[in-house]
Amino acid sequence: MRLKNKVAIITGGAAGIGEATAIKFANEGANVVIWDLDEGRGNALAQKIGAMFQKVNTAKYNEIADAAKVVADKLGRIDILINNAGITRDATLKKMTMEQWQQVIDVNLTGVFACIKVVSEYMLINGWGRIVNASSVVGIYGNFGQTNYVATKAGLIGMTKTLARELGRKGITVNCVAPGFIATDMVAAMPDNVIEGMKSKVPLGRLGDPAEIANAYCFLSSDEASYINGHTLSVDGGMTV
Repeated sequence: MRLKNKVAIITGGAAGIGEATAIKFANEGANVVIWDLDEGRGNALAQKIGAMFQKVNTAKYNEIADAAKVVADKLGRIDILINNAGITRDATLKKMTMEQWQQVIDVNLTGVFACIKVVSEYMLINGWGRIVNASSVVGIYGNFGQTNYVATKAGLIGMTKTLARELGRKGITVNCVAPGFIATDMVAAMPDNVIEGMKSKVPLGRLGDPAEIANAYCFLSSDEASYINGHTLSVDGGMTV
């Protein structure tokens, strides 16, 4: 029960890595709050694990602020923020529209900043907090056709380092997890040859499981990681070695 009685907000928590994280955190004793746009899956998961669901568009500051206030009023505090929500709008530079660029920036970068700005204020009240941002291995080495996505994930690594310096002295750690190729529903829908190509790039020879990313989120959110701050943890089967 490494997260016993901690109040944890998980963005994009209704499916994939976010769902695995919500389940993991609930099993570790946290009071889980799921933020997502998918009301059906979000409410079903919340009911299953005894969590709280809120429909929140993390690209909209006012929705974040309103939802966080409800959490703090109802549960008394906010201890952990997992910035897991993210979208892709892939295209090469020539084909990528400004709308595709901005959509990804709004959710993956500006939205994360807004969540941290709002939620950290509640953490400061108690002088304790854990913030974990979801980057990606592509934010470290780049990826063809993902200029917008890579820019956001690289940006989160820099943001993490900066906010770790600003908030660390106030009892709040800020860290980053950079997943590799993970076997989510989206990946499972890809052609077999594409999946095999992904596996071939991983020294372990397989895709990661969403639960393995959830484990990393959990560790960085626990007291076991109390002296880890500003770090980016690659969970990628060795892709970046």
